[in-house]
Amino acid sequence: MVVRDQEGEALRPDDPDDDRCGDCWDYVALDAEHRLVVSALVGKHSAEHVDLLVEDFHRRTEGRLMSLMTSDENPAYAEAILASYGEEYQPRRKGKRGRRPAPRKRPPKGLTYATVHKTRENNRVVSVEQRVIFGTLKAVIAALAVSLVSAVVNTVFVERENGTDRNRNARKVRKTYCFSKDWDVHEAVSYFTLYSYNFCWPVRTLRAGSRRKGYRQRTPAMAAGLTDHIWTLKEWLSRPAVQHR
Repeated sequence: MVVRDQEGEALRPDDPDDDRCGDCWDYVALDAEHRLVVSALVGKHSAEHVDLLVEDFHRRTEGRLMSLMTSDENPAYAEAILASYGEEYQPRRKGKRGRRPAPRKRPPKGLTYATVHKTRENNRVVSVEQRVIFGTLKAVIAALAVSLVSAVVNTVFVERENGTDRNRNARKVRKTYCFSKDWDVHEAVSYFTLYSYNFCWPVRTLRAGSRRKGYRQRTPAMAAGLTDHIWTLKEWLSRPAVQHR
């Protein structure tokens, strides 16, 4: 497949000048229970960006083990999770001669990660299978048993968030004249819509209360206990940004 830039010229993968042209993907780490976008990254489809996303999520959550982590079956996620959460150990040397093996990482006790494998026929999903990558099936079942949002391993919540973001960001609508022509602007608008969603966008399924007593609308940040009210865009934009390096 030949990928072309907005001028119609073929992109050259080995040319650094073309690194910020062509396709651009959203990498999102989502708290499904609160619909909270914890980490997000915009860039090429690569294992390097998966590593950066998982590293950022690990930092933001202070390295705590989640009861269950899920994703699609991209193998880069398993490698990135092991790199960020794994415990280093020294393999035993085979025999008495030769160099000692390089240190490796193994998943710590309590790390539970499962993926979704989709089987397609004629471009339609005909079956979905869960695969346990780290941890045990028993641990996955136990995590799903206490989950407030799902009884099966799936990626539906992040897919729903992707759809919501396309609704809020015209640059990501399929088959549109509003597509981005500048990588930096696309990246800026993507972060704007992804993170303002946390504080400024009430989610219907997060509302609290009842029909009889009335409902209270809540944003993902309210559901997660990060704030007590729906922020206006002016309030959100006027807050000082904190840069982590």
